[in-house]
Amino acid sequence: MALLPCMKDAWLFIEDDRIAGFGPMSLSPYTDQVPVGTQIIDASGCVVFPSFCDCHTHLVYAGSREREFMDKIRGLSYEEIAARGGGILNSAQLLQSVSENKLFEETLPRVRELIGFGTGAVEIKSGYGLTLRDELKMLRVIRRIAEETPLRVKSTFLGAHAVPAEYKDRKEAYVELIIREMIPAVASEKLADYIDVFCERGFFSVDDTRRIFDAGLRYGLRPRVHANQMAFSGGVQTGIEYGAVSVDHLEHTGPAEWNALAQSDTMPVLLPGATFFLEMEYAPAREMIACGLPVVLASNYNPGSCPAGNMQFMMTLACLKMKMTPEEAVNAATLNGACAMDLSHDYGSVTVGKIANLFITKPMPSYEYFAYAFTSPLVQTVILNGKIQKL
Repeated sequence: MALLPCMKDAWLFIEDDRIAGFGPMSLSPYTDQVPVGTQIIDASGCVVFPSFCDCHTHLVYAGSREREFMDKIRGLSYEEIAARGGGILNSAQLLQSVSENKLFEETLPRVRELIGFGTGAVEIKSGYGLTLRDELKMLRVIRRIAEETPLRVKSTFLGAHAVPAEYKDRKEAYVELIIREMIPAVASEKLADYIDVFCERGFFSVDDTRRIFDAGLRYGLRPRVHANQMAFSGGVQTGIEYGAVSVDHLEHTGPAEWNALAQSDTMPVLLPGATFFLEMEYAPAREMIACGLPVVLASNYNPGSCPAGNMQFMMTLACLKMKMTPEEAVNAATLNGACAMDLSHDYGSVTVGKIANLFITKPMPSYEYFAYAFTSPLVQTVILNGKIQKL
């Protein structure tokens, strides 16, 4: 993760939607002439990055939750806000009141925002519906984003995000609803690539998680897990047991979790934006990296615990609060993020043959400057699928 090959004074050639070649300008085959019809971009003084691969977002939601932001300022914890009917249940109530078209229209500006920040591939979860009808509504919106925008989208069914108010003290019945009705319906419309569970104190237990994963796997949905955000929940080990593509959050982990991850193919995803917003202790990234773990950075863009999708800021938090180097942060936000979405064969690095998903910065002295100048809008040109995007 500490290695970030960087080529100065270079050329890069895109053909159709793929990276066809790159190298030092001194060896460029295009010094004298370029193929007819080629558009030339002068990136002098700039840095060309692979697009970010943001593997954990809740981008589809209705309304906002700034009132809870005020509650937090007044001293209430995330769990206390949730216990009062806020948090996920608040978002569920808002989402249930809007149409599918309205939900898509509300989400589209956030999609454009992500593209402008340099993100080219994204995972989006359901989980604010909490009814069969509304979970399907969310997942259809996610599918529409994949079809109508240039982002590469992976979709996750997160019916087990919270227990709805009408199932209070009847969690078992809600788990049964997820297993017997929601999962088959999601699978019948081919609406999700993954299945996720919020395995956390006050939400879903390890036993709940196992039952939901067993059902999801029968329908070809690979697991991922919200784990160990509030406490040691057992979610990391459960995710590894089920071959999860990722376990996410991980503020509360230690040698048992790190060693288990080191012996698996499960990617550890850290979400420093949520840690920052909730004012919690940051995940121990340095210790994880020392254990040889391929740490991933993602935004966790959502209305309650991280209303932000700027991966530049996530890199800054990773460097300052988790003591990751800029090189580690770039790798964590690009190639490792692609791996955590099963996309590393086509995305996440400047590699010949991969999809041409890149962004070009404004002139800046070094790639380290990108995380250093964290409030400066440094993304100048975005190229997705080989095409320049209008920002």
